[in-house]
Amino acid sequence: MKEQLKLIAQKTLPAPVHRWLGKSLLGEKYRPPVGAVDFGSLRRLTPISYNSGYNRGTPIDRYYIENFLAQNSSDIKGRVLEIGDRSYTTQFGGERVTQSDVLHVVEGNPDATIVGDLTCADRIPSDAFDCLILTQTLQLIYDVRAALNTIHRILKPGGVVLVTFPGITPIAADQWGDYWCWSFTTLSGRLLFEEFFPNTNVRVETYGNVLAATAFIQGLATEELHKQELDHRDRCYEVIITVRAIKPEDR
Repeated sequence: MKEQLKLIAQKTLPAPVHRWLGKSLLGEKYRPPVGAVDFGSLRRLTPISYNSGYNRGTPIDRYYIENFLAQNSSDIKGRVLEIGDRSYTTQFGGERVTQSDVLHVVEGNPDATIVGDLTCADRIPSDAFDCLILTQTLQLIYDVRAALNTIHRILKPGGVVLVTFPGITPIAADQWGDYWCWSFTTLSGRLLFEEFFPNTNVRVETYGNVLAATAFIQGLATEELHKQELDHRDRCYEVIITVRAIKPEDR
């Protein structure tokens, strides 16, 4: 009976009706046949924006990054180290932060309190930080294991690192594109962090779906999608991967 209904619908109902119905009586979403997909504004060889959506609103990856930091804001306290600037330390840590440090890889950043490279950071003291905020940085570091070794070393026992890195992503069109080494998956992120932190102290989550991934690659902004479209998670389309890892307490 179901197959008969399907044949009748295909013969009698035009494609716009299928789209309007969404989920049909047949219990499945309409999928346009080959040749009937309307690419509209997406039929182009260059993205709508090379600026990750900044020139249209809030970039889609930032929506996921900031939601992750908001959910773990209670970890952002005490002495906090952030990469590049202290914007997220201020936004999500507030009065819980007693000392804010900024690490930058090159001299000249006015916000930097520490200049150094996470892969070779002897000048950063061990067991120094209650929290590290490391957003969208690991993809720029070829020797990821050396960076993770430093992260583990400079955290205080019981300290937390909050990390985000890209899964499905365009390579940055700015100066950082020349340093772009990696994209990650849930599995690669988990296995890397479990080399340095006990697996019970590592929590990995992913954000994204095919619509969010397509929009992000095209440079569309958060404001151009609905919240339920952004919040839907599909493990096959990982736009952003997040890690919360805790350094074990001293015994």
